[in-house]
Amino acid sequence: MAQTEFAGLDQVRDAVGHDLGTSNWLEITQERVNQFADATGDHQWIHVDPERAAAGPFGAPIAHGYLTLSLSNALLPEIVEVRHVSMGVNYGANKVRFPAPVPVGSRIRAQVTLASVEDVPGGVQTTMVITIEIDGGIKPACVIESISRYLA
Repeated sequence: MAQTEFAGLDQVRDAVGHDLGTSNWLEITQERVNQFADATGDHQWIHVDPERAAAGPFGAPIAHGYLTLSLSNALLPEIVEVRHVSMGVNYGANKVRFPAPVPVGSRIRAQVTLASVEDVPGGVQTTMVITIEIDGGIKPACVIESISRYLA
């Protein structure tokens, strides 16, 4: 069950500027990083070679930035749900930044703010700022201006 549930598009429109909540923590395992490397073909040693990465610039293997970004799709449904629509679709992103690396073994979570809503044919387009935090971290791992469309 999502922390913020909207009963329809009018409630979405009324929530601009609001904090929608924070997901549960998710551990970043070496297995998940390796699976992402296999799926994308990005086998750079800072991600998949724990021994070499331990001696590298981050002191441990780190998650791919795009893995962290993609996990926002797993974390977002814990935070927000729009009901009484035919579908919600990912429409893209305005801006994505990776301020801090995510070491394997650390935990991340998402915090979401609804930045804007605009009407589009058949529904609304939202811009949500998704901030991926690292447990105990000073800087976020990823900040995404995520665009979604919810269609009636």
